[in-house]
Amino acid sequence: MKKLREQELENIQGGGLTLWGVGGIIAAAIFIVGFFDGLTRPVKCDK
Repeated sequence: MKKLREQELENIQGGGLTLWGVGGIIAAAIFIVGFFDGLTRPVKCDK
């Protein structure tokens, strides 16, 4: 295992979310909420 100097530690990047990552998380949350809403409160179609 390599020990990093303080300057090398300050230059480490990563772990951030992109706009696509945030959008995917929001889309998944909306889908899950809609899925369970449809199971617990089914609504008939008007047609």
